[in-house]
Amino acid sequence: MPTYEQVYGQPSTSPTCPSLPPEALDLATKLFDLARTGTTSPLQSYITAGIPPNLTNASGDTLLMLASYHGHADTAQMLLDAGADANVLNARGQSPIAGAVFKGYDEVVRVLWKGGADIMAGQPNAVDCANMFKRGNCLKLFGVERGEGGEIPVEGQ
Repeated sequence: MPTYEQVYGQPSTSPTCPSLPPEALDLATKLFDLARTGTTSPLQSYITAGIPPNLTNASGDTLLMLASYHGHADTAQMLLDAGADANVLNARGQSPIAGAVFKGYDEVVRVLWKGGADIMAGQPNAVDCANMFKRGNCLKLFGVERGEGGEIPVEGQ
């Protein structure tokens, strides 16, 4: 699975990008805030108008990563339906599904899982997070059971 840097290049190290006008920076801030707060309808309007569904901030967090990490299943579903990639890792190598597992947002985990999220992408990956934080319901969803010494795939799930 490619990292953010491999797909998009190095993230900006400054909080602002001097080549963009202040209005563009204000709009980007607004879009990331809409994803973070789960304000789905206005965000969907921007996506429909042409904002890329895989827009990333300086940390490499996509709109989907922010919606997922903050527990907004409806917003995550809308972004996936609009073409957002469930497997883009941020600049720290984290995936949206691992973030949702970490935070305990089961509905977001289900949305991402159904949307094609790779449970082995990132570090730590979603399975590692589910094991670390004893999220047995996630392991069951992923078809993995916790056993001595590691994960055991479960047939037929």
